[in-house]
Amino acid sequence: MPLSSEGTHTQRAPSMVDNRNQCKSVFLLAYQSLGFLFGDLTISPLYVYPITFSGRLRHYQNEDTVFGAFSLIFWTLTLISLFKYVILMLSADDNGEGGIIALYSLLCRNAKLCLLPNHQAADEELSTYHNPSYSNRNISSSALKRFIERHKSTKTVLLLLVLLGACMVISVGALTPAISVVSSMEGLKIQAKSTNNSTVVLISCVLLVGLFVLQHRGSHKVAIMFPPIMILWLLSIFIVGIYNIVEWNPRVYQALSPYYIYKFFRITGKDGWISLVGVFLCITGTEAMFADFGYFTATPIRVAFCCVIYPSLVLQYMGQAAYLSKNLTAMPISFYASIPDLLFWPFFVVAVLAAVVSSQAVISATFSIIKQCHALECFPRVKIVHTRRWIHGQIYVPEINWILMILCLAVTVGLQDTNHIGYAYGIAYLTVTIVTTWLTSLVINLVWHQSLIVALVFIILFGSLETIFLSSYCMKIPKGGWAPLLLSAIFLVIMYVWHYGSRKKYLSDLHNKVSMKWILTLGPSLGIVRVPGIALIYTELATGVPATFTHFLTNLPAFYQVVVFVCAKTVPIPHVPHKERYLIGRIGPKSYRMYRCIVRNGYKDVYNNENDLETDLVMSIVELIQLESEGCYGTSDGSVDGRMAVIRTSEKFGTRLLMSESAGIEQSSHNSPSETLRVSSSKSSTLKNLQATYEQESPQLNSRRRIRFELLNTKYRNPRVKDELLEIVEAKHAGVAYVIGHSHIKAKWNSSFIKKFAVNIVYSFLRKNCRSPAVSLNIPQICLIEVGLNYHV
Repeated sequence: MPLSSEGTHTQRAPSMVDNRNQCKSVFLLAYQSLGFLFGDLTISPLYVYPITFSGRLRHYQNEDTVFGAFSLIFWTLTLISLFKYVILMLSADDNGEGGIIALYSLLCRNAKLCLLPNHQAADEELSTYHNPSYSNRNISSSALKRFIERHKSTKTVLLLLVLLGACMVISVGALTPAISVVSSMEGLKIQAKSTNNSTVVLISCVLLVGLFVLQHRGSHKVAIMFPPIMILWLLSIFIVGIYNIVEWNPRVYQALSPYYIYKFFRITGKDGWISLVGVFLCITGTEAMFADFGYFTATPIRVAFCCVIYPSLVLQYMGQAAYLSKNLTAMPISFYASIPDLLFWPFFVVAVLAAVVSSQAVISATFSIIKQCHALECFPRVKIVHTRRWIHGQIYVPEINWILMILCLAVTVGLQDTNHIGYAYGIAYLTVTIVTTWLTSLVINLVWHQSLIVALVFIILFGSLETIFLSSYCMKIPKGGWAPLLLSAIFLVIMYVWHYGSRKKYLSDLHNKVSMKWILTLGPSLGIVRVPGIALIYTELATGVPATFTHFLTNLPAFYQVVVFVCAKTVPIPHVPHKERYLIGRIGPKSYRMYRCIVRNGYKDVYNNENDLETDLVMSIVELIQLESEGCYGTSDGSVDGRMAVIRTSEKFGTRLLMSESAGIEQSSHNSPSETLRVSSSKSSTLKNLQATYEQESPQLNSRRRIRFELLNTKYRNPRVKDELLEIVEAKHAGVAYVIGHSHIKAKWNSSFIKKFAVNIVYSFLRKNCRSPAVSLNIPQICLIEVGLNYHV
């Protein structure tokens, strides 16, 4: 028995350690999430009650009305924030990522909803493409799925719905800093009686400018302070809430009953319905919890919300209600008025810090949604900076940062009043919430494979509640609610026109591509002079020969000895594992030295170093050649367009090719001649001197890593394999050129006025003023060859 007991204890010990480590990880992530996800939600007590009682409701200031308002706040927070988002929505993740784009990507993977026809069967073989927890490809498609797939107009409406939600998220990025900072600064009016609204707006603008100016340095240096600041803020509002309940009106707990909601509307009528614009603001920020929870995962967020956020907010709103029930004249400044005088200045400082933290989180979320829309060809090319390599997903978009700053200052100075900013803020967030509800209902039916009735129940339950709030906001459109509608309309036009133009350009490329059989008729030399080097021909096509290549050969009958058609595409998943990123295949017979590479990225992946792409491509092609020689990957020498395969660099073959970082263009090998094959550049001394001059004048080239490959002098079963590997290495040393098509699209002469305006004016303007593909890919000008093409669509 003792032995058995000891054996059982020994078996249980590892599991107990694992459980303890898992609990530590959950609580650590829950602690970190307090500083990055909940700032916007927890800052709401600053302005919920003042905005709720800002209209005609101030004529009904009595205890029952205050209790009714708190009851509405409590049940709104419970039904939408707790039940809808924390319990349900955190389960609707896309491989751990949330948000509107994640929901749309889930739908695109489970139904043919994407308007850009670049899907490949090989994409479905990605390890993260299908979620085993609710993916079952054997289930017959629903009637709704078949209806959407058959009608292009339905797909367009769905895309517009997604883009509308994304545009409202951008609007929130401009409105959140404004309302957070201004409402936190309004506390000055209590202690400094001479402070007027203009002074508050001026101080707020200075603080907002500083916030946006510091964005380019990244938030990583101060991010460690975000959780402690928010914990201090939550602890403060929790304690003050309890103090106000005990001090002013302990009976306020009775307002938890929905009966007070009935009494509220019976007393106030239509005026109470209009006041819902302020009540809804108690849940603003909940959407951010779902959109940005990828790093923290669902369980820590649920722990943080249920154990810290929810009780702190409920007690704070309850405490304010208790205070207001005995101090009805303090409605316009209810939060700061309810704080004891001795604690005012510490509370003021913490409130301002919390407002800055919440603003920072929303700005980062705006950068993220721009990146995702750009990846799906729904936003013009902008500069995307990965602020720190070791912090995945931390990005900075300079153009958007300055646009947000201008919009934020315009809203702050133009509307000035917190109430009007709150109306605009509420409409933007409510629209995002409604879009999320509709997309989730589609996920329930198309992805989770639940019946249409279950999806309808979800819409009726939460959609009807959100529609009631939307009806009250319609009354506030003239009083500031127009701002997010105007901003979203502008961004929606930009995003849809860019997507429409990109789609037409892709279809034109597809229509003008050349069959691979035409290449075969030219022979191994392609009927031209082959010069040393590697040409990376960028194209959006995954098959065939792009018009860029044939147009180049027609006008200049000379090309590089190694040709690689590179198709960079976005797959509707958040992240593509690096080992599965490249699809490599051979084009034509081996003597042609032509290959195809499809580079697959997720909509949240960030790659800034194009030099890594050069290295990975060479290593992948070498791996492909060696796999063919060993019979692991069969390709007929007479194949037209070889099948594609995911190539992973293995230790078995990788040892034949050495890779080292060199300080110059030409550097002798440190290995003995007997170990490696001597590879010399075929460039003339004039070209070498010219290239060296260009590199000295170009800081961009000096900052690029120079990778040198050396082929080991080992025995090969097939001498042709050795020759091909040696030719690849020689071509890499001769240089890599990037060939990119510079396409101009124009609407046909018989097109409608709207199409001509969208393509010839709007899309043309966006294309000329956004970053070029070469700049986005970080390609040095000395390595770039652009081929102009004109299309009429």
